[in-house]
Amino acid sequence: MKRFLAALQFLTILPLAADLSPDERTLGGSLPFFPVVGILIGGAVAILDWGLGHLFPVPVTSVLAVIMLIAVSGALHIDGLADTADGFFSARPRERILAIMKDSRTGPMGVVAIVCAVSLKIALIASVAGPWRWWVLLLTPLSGRCALLTNMALLPYVRPEGGLAAVFHRRRSRLHAIWSLAVLLAVGGLAGRVPGLIAGGVAFLAALLFAAYSFRRIGGLTGDTLGAACELTELCPALVAAALLHGGVL
Repeated sequence: MKRFLAALQFLTILPLAADLSPDERTLGGSLPFFPVVGILIGGAVAILDWGLGHLFPVPVTSVLAVIMLIAVSGALHIDGLADTADGFFSARPRERILAIMKDSRTGPMGVVAIVCAVSLKIALIASVAGPWRWWVLLLTPLSGRCALLTNMALLPYVRPEGGLAAVFHRRRSRLHAIWSLAVLLAVGGLAGRVPGLIAGGVAFLAALLFAAYSFRRIGGLTGDTLGAACELTELCPALVAAALLHGGVL
């Protein structure tokens, strides 16, 4: 139970017990619970979206859903996306990229990345109305948390000075990537049947592609690239559903 609470404490802003100060072993043991936290976040957002749908039109509830997804993590992941965009698109060598990403100030590419990611997520979620909307909202945060786990499982940590992400990274296993894939496919298939299964598979593929790109740019991962992986992979379920709906498949 303590490991689950540690995952919940790290991935959300929920007020937990003040005396919950997990050690490195507990933090490492919380990694398999990352997808579980993603499912809980998705379920909560889907329920709130359903309730708000009785009061507001789909465009408004879509904006509120995205706000909830960002707020539940304290905007931690989208901040990582901004820092990663500033570094990766700076056309600088590896060491300079890492220095740029560590700078707390957000540059122009970071602002563009936030605007594009948030706008696209709102548009995609708004385009998925009807009975399939709930599983898209369920899979969205699940995909992001599985991307965190997958990237940690596959990539080395590149900052010698360490950090909180390094604490998790020291306890990761290659099996965590397999666990992420299994959860995505199982939840996607059960919730959305074939479309959900496809969405889960695409989300896992996106996490792999980002991991490959991060390895090419800086040779591994940082806490910021984990946030970027989470935010970008979260786009996949709504992207798949919107494409299938537009193509007349659903």
